[in-house]
Amino acid sequence: MSENKNWSRRNFLGTSAFAMAIPLVNPFTGFAQNNSSSKNDFPMNNNTNPETLPTRKLGSLEVSAMGFGCMSMQHGYAPRLSNEETAKVIRSAYEKGVTFFDTAINYGPFINEESVGLALSPIRDKVVIATKFGYGYDENGKNIGLNSRPDYIRKMTEGSLKRLKTDYIDLYYQHRVDPNVPIEDVVGVMKDMIQEGKVLHYGLSEVGGATIRRAHAVHPVTAVQNEYSFWTRDPEHEVLPVCEELGIGFVPWSPLGSGYLSGTITPNTPFDDKLDLRAHRARFTAEAQKHNWKLIGLLQEIGQKVYATPGQVALAWLLAKHPSIVPIPGSSNPKHIDENINALKIRLSTEDLQRLENGFTEIKVEGPRTTEALFANHDIGANLGESSKGTPLPKK
Repeated sequence: MSENKNWSRRNFLGTSAFAMAIPLVNPFTGFAQNNSSSKNDFPMNNNTNPETLPTRKLGSLEVSAMGFGCMSMQHGYAPRLSNEETAKVIRSAYEKGVTFFDTAINYGPFINEESVGLALSPIRDKVVIATKFGYGYDENGKNIGLNSRPDYIRKMTEGSLKRLKTDYIDLYYQHRVDPNVPIEDVVGVMKDMIQEGKVLHYGLSEVGGATIRRAHAVHPVTAVQNEYSFWTRDPEHEVLPVCEELGIGFVPWSPLGSGYLSGTITPNTPFDDKLDLRAHRARFTAEAQKHNWKLIGLLQEIGQKVYATPGQVALAWLLAKHPSIVPIPGSSNPKHIDENINALKIRLSTEDLQRLENGFTEIKVEGPRTTEALFANHDIGANLGESSKGTPLPKK
């Protein structure tokens, strides 16, 4: 990872010191409320000369060492922002040095790509845009399940290019593996579109080791995007080793555990039953949070040593795992965006990392990472306790 001397350490220390000044108390015995506003109250900035962050490589693709996940502002969480509001947040992340932005057709669906296009089309040559295909939609735009048929991929790609206001996609992921379409057929389309210049690199999401190997044999995979964070360790048993062996980058989605690892969520935090996925996650029940708060205490313990918030320690832990890991936290709160970016300045010692591992092993996590319905769409080997070794090839 390269460092840039112009990146202000004063800004880093100021942000971290502000965050550390907020007492973090166990919510089951009393909690100091976080008073920072999530309201997007900053104007669109047309500056095209932002701060410069350190970079990392996903395969041959160079990106800012901290990316930005655009989903949460318009999909999966509440409140939802308009396209214009979302575009302002995205541009603010760019002004702070982020050049790697992640979206998907399914976020909205469609509208999140529109927001990314609105924000980044004026600076298209200065950023890396990742989006995803893999779901089918009816005439009303309703998700009707997985669909990675080659002809449908091409149809959806044209829509993405239009919404993103671009003529190429830097990194194009298959959002979920379609069991009805051999991965070799999917990668064949990716290879063709790379030759045509519509796609520069491709990747896979929530995928197991066997599928990664099969895809990579047809055309090199640039990046894998699976859920990975301090409290979600599923990729460690087979996916990360395969990525390291093959020289594939790894992009952890939900690197802050849907916000929980920031230490600002308590049993009293309201989740919109219709709009916020956390309302239906077992890890976010009051009972599970009572247990899982021990993990926040562990992150805070290390944070007090390195002058960082629990969320910053969680991101620094990910960054320390391997130089080809690039987290993509998302937020609409300017202070949180600063906090996430400043995690790049935190260095965890060998002793810190060992303490985190020992503590995690001792505490464990209460509750599965997602719902049974969503688990069903994950590839064999993507989840903890599964192995894709010896997985037979699907019949055409």
